[in-house]
Amino acid sequence: MTFWIDTHCHLDAAEFSADLSDVRARAFAEGVAHCVLPAVAVGNFEAVRLLAHRFSDSYALGIHPLCVPGAQDADLQALDTELSLRRDDPRLVAVGEIGLDYFEPALKQSPMRERQEFFYREQLKLARQHGLPVMLHVRRSADKLLKHLRELQPAGGWRGIGHAFNGSEQQANEFIKLGLKLGFGGNVTFDSALQIRRLAGCLPLEALVMETDSPDIPPYWRYRTAAQRQDGQGQGRNEPAELPRIAGVLAQLRGLTPEALARATTANALQAFPKLQGLITC
Repeated sequence: MTFWIDTHCHLDAAEFSADLSDVRARAFAEGVAHCVLPAVAVGNFEAVRLLAHRFSDSYALGIHPLCVPGAQDADLQALDTELSLRRDDPRLVAVGEIGLDYFEPALKQSPMRERQEFFYREQLKLARQHGLPVMLHVRRSADKLLKHLRELQPAGGWRGIGHAFNGSEQQANEFIKLGLKLGFGGNVTFDSALQIRRLAGCLPLEALVMETDSPDIPPYWRYRTAAQRQDGQGQGRNEPAELPRIAGVLAQLRGLTPEALARATTANALQAFPKLQGLITC
């Protein structure tokens, strides 16, 4: 069987609460051997940790930029404390999901623009302090993310992933130069996503990892337009079991077999999150 790593999925989301065990079992049956579960706020640190242990997956701890408006400065201390407490947990593999979001209007205006930046920098410092990779939220913010990565770069360089990457080829290459991998998921399945599909097809294979971001970013076969939803068609739920089919689209764009893409992206994920090497047995 071909084995995959879903490097970014939110199994603690409310959308999965009714059938979570079935969701994870379906993914495993499809060859998704491992999932990385990022936190988004202090309030779900414990949830992602417990789920990672329950399903033999792994997790990251961080404060998402979309959660910054509700966060307090004390949450950064809570993150530091939790990273110290879980230092020896082999399933804690990164600091994340952290980053900047300049798509949401309220977040790209002062004072939230500066507040986001403060939380991002402080969490980069914590990743550096604790010797952990980063899981980055990149949404119309690539240049600013890169600026702070360069300024705060650890002596050994960064490791981690630019999640759901949608910047330019030049920006992509700058992330790669800093030691980061780039995540591709459901967006690559849309014919209209010309830039993302071009990047997925031309960037170095050793820079790519696979992700679903489930339940978000559904592939085209799960997506319903606003008009369709208004017409009564329910939005299809994205879940980790969709990863092999998403990967099949990317493999086709690159002229690879799914097996070759699985081998490459699994190796890349192990480089991005080195602690995975002690967890992956397939």
